[in-house]
Amino acid sequence: MSYALVTGASRGIGRALALLLAQRGYDLLLVARSEDQLLALVHEIGQKHQRQAHMLALDLAAAGAAETVAAWATRQTDQLAVLANNAGYGLWGRFEQLSLAEQQNMLQLNMTLPVALTHALLPALHKAPKSYILNVASTAAYQAVPSLSLYAASKAFLLSFSRGLRYELKGSTISVTCLCPGATTTSFADRAGMGAELQATANKVSMTAEAVAEAAVNGMLAGEAEIIPGLLNKVSAGLTSVVPKKIVEKIAAGIYEKYL
Repeated sequence: MSYALVTGASRGIGRALALLLAQRGYDLLLVARSEDQLLALVHEIGQKHQRQAHMLALDLAAAGAAETVAAWATRQTDQLAVLANNAGYGLWGRFEQLSLAEQQNMLQLNMTLPVALTHALLPALHKAPKSYILNVASTAAYQAVPSLSLYAASKAFLLSFSRGLRYELKGSTISVTCLCPGATTTSFADRAGMGAELQATANKVSMTAEAVAEAAVNGMLAGEAEIIPGLLNKVSAGLTSVVPKKIVEKIAAGIYEKYL
């Protein structure tokens, strides 16, 4: 059977993607830091969907992580058909006040890892009759976001990389899709260091991880280039292309900076 590899699979969107891909008939290769959560997910996939699932507990921001994952994945199967580059996180705060080391760690996970892992696994994906790459970005990819400056920049990079690679591979059997969700009910805000007031504001418009994953898998299998789940997110992302940048940035700053 065909396998799907999901990074950041232990929680949030990654976990929801893994369960939905199992439901769609894929066996799973699951990678994240939390061994306990991965073990629970492997058990759940077997119990609910009767699919095989293998796990690798690993800090994906560590040096050489992409090479470790690629070597492990190729040992597990020669039938890789989906690569879901989901692992990533944000840091909330002013650039000059946040630790440079922490910000570089975020960039490593958000940008370098998916690039390196995609490069390493493209030969395996080319072997499948039909295969898919799903890169998880954010609606933050469509504009600068003060107090999430590097996070937004990393997601803009991932969106641009996805579209460029998609064009390069258009004559192949590999389809590349970029998922750009808005606020989602995950641990993102806690990891980013956002306060309770900002989280409460985000929760008013948040989608569930399951709803985001369903839009992602449906769009990916349909061969879509970009997926923006939710009408409000589609409208807000669309407005960034017609509203002057300084106004978009002022609106974003009004949402995020006032809680600093």
